[in-house]
Amino acid sequence: MITNQSLSDIQAPLNRLWASLILEELSRLGVRHVCVAPGSRSTPLVLAAAAHDDLILHSHFDERGLGFYALGLAKSLQAPVAVIVTSGTAVANLLPAVVESGLTKEKLVLLTADRPLEQINCGANQAIQQAGLFSSHACHELLLPSPSLSITPQWLLSNIDQSLAVQQQTGGAVHINCPYPEPLYGGDADFSDYLAGISHWQAQQQGYLSIYSPCINALKTMPSTEICSTMPVVNRKGLVVIGAMNTADMLAIKQWAKTMGWPVLVDPQSGGSSAWSHYDVWLQNQACQDKLAEAEILVQFGARLVSKRLGQFIAQQNWQDYWLIAPQAGQLDPYHQRCKQFVSPIQSWLTLFENGQLNTALTADRYSLGNALNNVFADVGVQHCDVDSYEWARVLTVASVTVRQLIEINHIDELTEISFAATLDTCFSKTLVNKPTSLFIGNSLIVRLLDMFAALPNVPVFSNRGASGIDGLLATAAGVQQGQQQAMLCLLGDTSLLYDLNSLALFSQPTHPSVIVVLNNDGGAIFDMLPVAEQQKEQLYRMPHGFNFKHAAAMFDLDYIQPQSLADALSAIHHSLHPMTEVTGKMRTLLVEIVTPAGAAAKQLKQLFSEVKDAKFI
Repeated sequence: MITNQSLSDIQAPLNRLWASLILEELSRLGVRHVCVAPGSRSTPLVLAAAAHDDLILHSHFDERGLGFYALGLAKSLQAPVAVIVTSGTAVANLLPAVVESGLTKEKLVLLTADRPLEQINCGANQAIQQAGLFSSHACHELLLPSPSLSITPQWLLSNIDQSLAVQQQTGGAVHINCPYPEPLYGGDADFSDYLAGISHWQAQQQGYLSIYSPCINALKTMPSTEICSTMPVVNRKGLVVIGAMNTADMLAIKQWAKTMGWPVLVDPQSGGSSAWSHYDVWLQNQACQDKLAEAEILVQFGARLVSKRLGQFIAQQNWQDYWLIAPQAGQLDPYHQRCKQFVSPIQSWLTLFENGQLNTALTADRYSLGNALNNVFADVGVQHCDVDSYEWARVLTVASVTVRQLIEINHIDELTEISFAATLDTCFSKTLVNKPTSLFIGNSLIVRLLDMFAALPNVPVFSNRGASGIDGLLATAAGVQQGQQQAMLCLLGDTSLLYDLNSLALFSQPTHPSVIVVLNNDGGAIFDMLPVAEQQKEQLYRMPHGFNFKHAAAMFDLDYIQPQSLADALSAIHHSLHPMTEVTGKMRTLLVEIVTPAGAAAKQLKQLFSEVKDAKFI
């Protein structure tokens, strides 16, 4: 018979055993990185993670920043990342990162320590209602009971597997709440009898369950005759829009569009550009809009476009066909147009649809389309596109060049937010190919300026454009760099940096070249374009702060520069990202603070928009 005393003696080792089983199974299901914050109640989880040879631990003292750091890791690695925090408001601080991952589908596994059930809603310290805290923002919630010998390890492992199977299919965050009774420290126990039922699992390296989720494919439910009649075939004017995605997919899409002979509009989140760049500016010209509206077919890859103007243009057209291809499921069109949505990896879709036709050389079984569909397309002759069929849209490349000339005439000699965005590509080395660089773009004004004026080279670009908040941007960038393991350029606004100042600590000991650029226009310059009275705009929207970041850089042991010219800014950034000699001693992050007058960007934009609106491009 087990006495009360023996139950107390066994609780601490049983807590650790459950935590070890959880971390082992997560490791088998693809988790390699675990992000931890300090706390006592989370001790079983933290010690289990630290003892696991296949897990890499990352720590941060700020749970909100830790959540975004994990988000950045998951974003760059495209793999699940675990987060361990203690109970109480530590859990609540993860909510902003969970909201973002719920929209952009990075896989987070939240292991939140908790007080046992009997300590909730009774005045116990640091005991809050953690169940349901993330609401619909998490894709799945698993509320574990307190560790008990009356609950088998088989139950624990199978529920972990089922939770991650949901995540594998939908993306987003899984919340696993782990209540641990005291004591939390000390003690050992023999659990061999308790673990006998999972001896085969312990002897292997596979997950406990084998769960196979069928690939979601819109073609499965589309009649073959409809596909045949609505394929984006040749001899029709088409437009290709590339949203947020990785650089390799973006390049493959551009090659496909070239084969189709269709113009391409590239969102800055994909890390590239095209001959039709600066479209967010020239779309303000009615003649340019009319010309682009000649397109009969829209094929959009990815979603969450930065340019609201492009989104509105797409919504206003009566497309003969609108195809939307993205790896994530769900409603991705904020304007709710009728379209054919394909939930598919980009490269798989491009392989399936070559030259605007189904690739009949591929077997139907490979894509689960069925032999009947393959037979339908076996009779369709492969038609090769005329590579010059985008001649109808070539005039819009003139508009792109003209916008660039207007920028250079009016802004390129000064250090302004516009001139910086327009010349950002010079910061990336074209010769040191063995030193690749990633770019992280903040929200608010900077991402819109890049969308309007930048012609990005082919570099990996990351952002938080799901909820598009300004919280946690710096922490996300740090996580991205940890996952990419290469140089990083991070662009932020001043309010964004103030909001996430703690996360400068994540850049205090870099292992790769790191540059943080803060565009300081003394407050929320994104609001300068609002049709609000000037006094209200200043007090209620812009909220000027009067701060600079020199002392913050010193506090977190970063190098600092406030350049006085555009050339100095670009030179400092380029040389920090691409040092010509090997760095000796401690590597240091460079914080570049570009100070511009409040309201200057808005005045320059209004002037430029006026010139573009009345220009004769066509």
